[in-house]
Amino acid sequence: MELVVRAVVMFGFLWLVTRVAGRSTLGELSTFQLLLYVTMGDLVQQSITQQDYSVTSGILAVSTFAVLTIAISWANTRWRRVRPLTHGVPVVIVRSGDPLLDVMTRERLPVNDLMAAAREKGIRRFTEIDLAVLETDGKISFFTSTAGDSGSPERPSVG
Repeated sequence: MELVVRAVVMFGFLWLVTRVAGRSTLGELSTFQLLLYVTMGDLVQQSITQQDYSVTSGILAVSTFAVLTIAISWANTRWRRVRPLTHGVPVVIVRSGDPLLDVMTRERLPVNDLMAAAREKGIRRFTEIDLAVLETDGKISFFTSTAGDSGSPERPSVG
C-alpha cells in the first residue's frame, strides 16, 4: 500500500510541475500523456535495478499512474468543470494585430516563438493576425483577415 501512496504523491507532483512549466513547452502530448509516458519507463527501471527487485512493485506503480490518468480522463468527460483545472483553457495572445504582452509573459511565451509559429503558417507580420489563441496543448491557432472567407464554404466542392 505504501507504494501506491508514493505513486499517487509522485503523480500529483509531476502533474503540478507540468502545469507550472506551461503549455507552450508541452508540444504535441497532453499533460497526462506526458506524465504517463515519461514516468512509466523510470518506474519500471526502478523496480528492476533499485533496492526493490520485484516486478510486482513495478507493475503496481505503473498501474497506479495508468488508473489515475484514466480517472482524470473520465472525470474530464463526465464533469465539464474539471477540464479547465486539469487541462487549462485556451488564451488569446494576439488581438487585432497587437500581441498581448502581459498574457504572453504570464504564459511564458516569448515574442520570437510567437513570430516563428506565425511564419510556419505563412504569416509575415503581426498586423495580418486578427486573433491568435494559445491552445491547451501548446499549439497556436491563427485567424487572419487575409485568409479570405472564414469558416467553411456555403457549398462543399464535390469530386
